[in-house]
Parts: sequence; C-alpha cells; structure tokens
Amino acid sequence: MTETLTAAQARRMALAAQGFGRRPGRPVARRDLAALVERLGVVQIDSVNVVSRTHYLPAFSRLGAYDRSLLEDLAWGRRKGLFEYWAHEASLLPLASQPLFRWRMQDAHDGVGVWKGVARFLRERRAFVDRVKAEIATRGPLSASDLEMGHKGEGGWWGWSEAKRALEGLFWTGELTCATRRGTFERVYGLPEAALPRAVVEAPTPAREEAQRQLLRIAARAMGVATERDLRDYFRMGVAETKARLAELVEAGDLTPVSVKGWREAAFLDPAARRPRRVEGCALLSPFDNLIWFRERTERMFGVKVRLEIYTPAHKRTHGYYVLPFLENEAITARVDLKADRKAGVLIVQASHAEPWAGERTPARLAAELKLMAGWLGLDRVRVEARGDLAEALAEDVAAP
Repeated sequence: MTETLTAAQARRMALAAQGFGRRPGRPVARRDLAALVERLGVVQIDSVNVVSRTHYLPAFSRLGAYDRSLLEDLAWGRRKGLFEYWAHEASLLPLASQPLFRWRMQDAHDGVGVWKGVARFLRERRAFVDRVKAEIATRGPLSASDLEMGHKGEGGWWGWSEAKRALEGLFWTGELTCATRRGTFERVYGLPEAALPRAVVEAPTPAREEAQRQLLRIAARAMGVATERDLRDYFRMGVAETKARLAELVEAGDLTPVSVKGWREAAFLDPAARRPRRVEGCALLSPFDNLIWFRERTERMFGVKVRLEIYTPAHKRTHGYYVLPFLENEAITARVDLKADRKAGVLIVQASHAEPWAGERTPARLAAELKLMAGWLGLDRVRVEARGDLAEALAEDVAAP
C-alpha cells in the first residue's frame, strides 16, 4: 500500500533534506561548504547584488555567518571543488556531477530544443568561434573583455558581443568551462582540460538515461519528498524523460511513491530521507534559494506565494524589490525587502511584512537574523524603514541591545 504523509511531515522532511536546523557550533570550514553543496546538488548563481549575490546566501541561511572567501576558493580558486554549468539556472555544482551534464552539452551542440539558437550561431560562425577557442588555447583563460574580436553587442542574446556569444556557446556545449571569476563577477573561460581536475575530464561519460536517473536521485535526496514537477524543475529536465526515468527509479527501489495530504499530485520519497519530529532554527532565504525557487512547491509546502518583483514597476510591488522570506522553525512567517548600503555600512529593511500566522516572537527572531546578516556582510547596523505591517515591532527589536 502507498504510504500517506501529513503535510507537516513532508515539510519537515524537506527542511531536513535541505540542511536546515543544523548550524555548526564552530567556525564554518571549507569542508562544511563542500558538504552543503553536495547535499543540495546545485546552488543557483545570479548577478543581482542589492544585498549579496545569491550563491553566497544558501550557506549563510543554513550554516550562519561564514567567510565568503571560502566559497570563492571552492568555486573559483586553484583547489577547485565546484564547477559552473547551466543546471537549474546558471549554477555551481560539485565537480563529480560534471559528467552527468554531458548529455545536455551534447544537446547544446546539436541544437536540441532550447539550444537551437546556440547551435545555429556556433555552426554559422564556426570559423570565428574556432578563432576564439584558439585564443584561449594559446593565451590561457580569458574573459569576453579580453577578446578584441568580432562585432560589439547590438541586441539579441542580451546585447552580447560576438566574442561573448561565442564564449557562452562554447561554455554551454562543454568545449569551454569557467576557469574563475574576476573583478565584479566577470566569468573567465578556459579549456576543461586546463581548468578542471584531470580525473573529472577523463571520467567516463554515462549514458544519457543513467545521467538523468542520477540527477533525479540527487534532486530527490535534496528535497526529501517531491512531486514529479518538483523533481523535474530541480535540474530543468524535460517532461517525457523525467516521467520515464522516475518509473525506472521506482522499479529499481531508488524512489518510493507516496501520497501527501493536501497535495494534488502523487509524490516520490527518497528512502533514505530523515524524518525529524521537528525542525528548529531561523533563516533568511534568498529568493533563489533551493527551498523556495520552485514557486508552486513553495506555496504547497508553506502556504505562501513567493514572487520575484524585481521586474515589477515599483508602484505595483506587494512586498518590495529584493525580498527575502523569513523561515522561522518550520514556517515562513515574514518577508523583508533588503538593501545593503555599503558606503553607509547599513543593512536597510525597506519594507517588512508578517504572514497571518506569525507569532509574538517573530519580530525578535527576525531582528536577530538581520543583525547576524549585517555583521556577515561587513555592515555596522540595521535600519528598519516604516513600511509594512511588521515594521514598527521589528524596529523596536532591532533597536534593542
């Protein structure tokens, strides 16, 4: 018989699978960050820096304040432990996962599905693309700004220059990889055989079906319990291939079908998932955090509609420009629109809103997390602006010693 889980059980399992409720009582080490990315399977990258670039935030949410240079070294240092690729969106992933995306790299090369435009450019401008690749082979890792080649951007592909289009196309096909990042987050491209460990480059390429099964295993482990749509979204896989691979994983006993009360769709359980009786701890969540990036799952799990309002005109925004939900134990109880004023040394709470079920301790707990974040970002203090139904109480607790 199919096991039935309560919504609360599913939520606790998801939080445990995502690594919440276990902040170390010691300084965070490189190995802690490596283990966290291994647990999550993928960390999304985004260029918005109004608070902090998003790839730094999941570790802060789960581990607390840590030295961000540790993550930079892990991702882009000489002893690289992560690599970049298009996984969920632009992402950081454990090096061991690189062979699992070679089928996607091949799709980009062949122009399958969403990769048609990429393949067409690489094909039609092959001589130019080969010159770009030869420059890197000769000179070593280069950024787009290092290449004085081709036409400058005039629209299309976000206004990229021809050199940038060539570099990104080669990156998506796996012919180049991200060797490091420079300055204000500029990607520097290198040949995989020069930028990645030899063991990764020479690792055998799994069959497409096996790679997809392994990616779904990683997604299931990272979510604990999830629907087919949840699992498909984690690494942005296709509908038909996800359904086929899930059936194979169920038959092999790697996933267990379950039902969750209140969920319309059937779910799949990672047999090794922890089943905690409670999950305790508070965290500010990046809007691109793995826990909440699939908005349908977030609403189903937590009863809140999380929307990214960056591209919404200011007068039409509900909660603000760059809004971080506040996780309080097992519930999302508030949201804060944050901005880091680095010159003034202030973390500004531009708006703060409570969910209907927020408790009397919510403002104080949120204030503590905001102060922790400010210190982590190298800011001196937190300032709460008088916008939102939580602002008055939050300002009082922020002001308290």
